[in-house]
Amino acid sequence: MYLGKVIGSVVATVKDPALDGRKLLLVRRLPNGPVVVAVDAVGAGAGETVYVCRGRDAAFPFKPQEVPTEASIVAIVDVIAWEDRPMPTRGESTDRGPAGGPDAKKIEREL
Repeated sequence: MYLGKVIGSVVATVKDPALDGRKLLLVRRLPNGPVVVAVDAVGAGAGETVYVCRGRDAAFPFKPQEVPTEASIVAIVDVIAWEDRPMPTRGESTDRGPAGGPDAKKIEREL
């Protein structure tokens, strides 16, 4: 499992029937890792920081249905705590509060 950033979506007109109605999103592993196609289990959108599950466990959020996936988005991240300082990830400013230090701003740019 790892943190990623949703950078786009995938449209497939021909696919396994178990993927019908499921959103396929492009996710880049943070901070600057590879891009994977992940099946969305939580309603994530472009630009959001998400938690990605890979491997055999990626199909578990869709049980009892068998969904053929290697990667699934299983959470949308609201805050990342870094050295006891919460860091906003969903459109909040880092200019106030404990997350407003220079290190927090650098980390937010990487996300």
